[in-house]
Amino acid sequence: MENLTRWLLDDSETCGRRLAERFIVDPTVASPGGTFAATWQAIVESPFRGGRQAAVERLRTIDPVTYGRSRNHVGGAVTRLSPWLRHGVLSLAEVRDAALARVQDRSQAEKLISELGWRDFWQRVYAARPEAVWDDLEPPAALARGTVSDQLPADVATGTTGMACIDAFSRKLTQTGWLHNHERMWLASWLVHTRRVVWQVGAAWFLEHLLDADPASNNFSWQWVAGTFSNKPYIFNRENLERYTDGVHCCDCPVAGRCDVEGSYEQLNDQLFADAGHRPERLQIQPTAPWYADSPLGQPLVWLTLDSLGVESPALHRHPAAPVVFVFDPAWIKRERPSLKRLVFIVECLADVPGIEIWHGDPAAVLTNRAAAIGASHVCVATTPCPLVRNAADRLTGSLPVVPVDWPPFCDASRVTDLGRFSRYWNKVSKSAMQPTA
Repeated sequence: MENLTRWLLDDSETCGRRLAERFIVDPTVASPGGTFAATWQAIVESPFRGGRQAAVERLRTIDPVTYGRSRNHVGGAVTRLSPWLRHGVLSLAEVRDAALARVQDRSQAEKLISELGWRDFWQRVYAARPEAVWDDLEPPAALARGTVSDQLPADVATGTTGMACIDAFSRKLTQTGWLHNHERMWLASWLVHTRRVVWQVGAAWFLEHLLDADPASNNFSWQWVAGTFSNKPYIFNRENLERYTDGVHCCDCPVAGRCDVEGSYEQLNDQLFADAGHRPERLQIQPTAPWYADSPLGQPLVWLTLDSLGVESPALHRHPAAPVVFVFDPAWIKRERPSLKRLVFIVECLADVPGIEIWHGDPAAVLTNRAAAIGASHVCVATTPCPLVRNAADRLTGSLPVVPVDWPPFCDASRVTDLGRFSRYWNKVSKSAMQPTA
């Protein structure tokens, strides 16, 4: 175990350099005058800053009506709230309420709120099927032609494929940590179906760089594109690209007119796939029971996780005066290999919390140690489907109870019995999701 509080809450550039030296796999990123300087400059210039103030400022700018008309366009009025939503700096209910407050008729906010529904849906699937975040939920809806690779091609990672759109998406991903949803789908489709790279490789690449990187939303979306959690694979074609980017990539592309995504969906489907998959049964996913534990009397210790970074954690709302701990889990670092910009965003969110302790080590061991030091009788944490958090809680149950605290409700999911498709979930919850918090 290592207490990182003092040097992580130091001045920002020192914090960034120490994060790079401590957690980044490639040591050259921390070299003075080398890659670190360029990386740090991009972080400084990023429009995404961690923390509650930046989140609230962004929330004030949302326009649900314009969003509904233009969200599919890369230059459209998308909210860009996902990094703060992913980390619990904003809650789904809070964003829903803000959207409803900005429209005259609730139906004008329906598109935006249904997109929030996707995030809630993915989290519920994750809670029910945590192992499937890295395994196919269903057999592929179509079988790829040719050999499939389990390596990320170097030209894709460096943005040097020669396709203007793909290279732009790759550079935007690695430099800014954010992509429009269409850019994500196009890049994922091209990598999986055209370059024939298994979706897990692409999902891991996105988790490394995206500021909103979340295994549920990210990995299940990759499966949706791949056709392992959807009725058909998602195909990227030039007509769709030009329509939603105003042709910005194609006008000067060196391979325009002869690239991999020329042709209709039908033509590309015949080129890419050899056969349709066979699915004898409809996928059904039964929701799990809510995570619940009795709260004992005594002094609590609040545990912030990647799903609850900051002052809006419901655990912190319940116990505002309690000691607060966040733990960088080595298992998470190893699994997701977060980029420096991701790590900096996380620390910026944590910096909002007065008196927070930031540790590196096994969460169960850290929490046991800190609870003993302050005389805490139990740990409070915001409800999360994350298996790393749930596993740590299970290991502590006998000696140090872990009490989950629910987020403000986004919808009433009591009638949901099948998470096999978003449409089934949304049919049950949409009416309640469209209601403001009482």
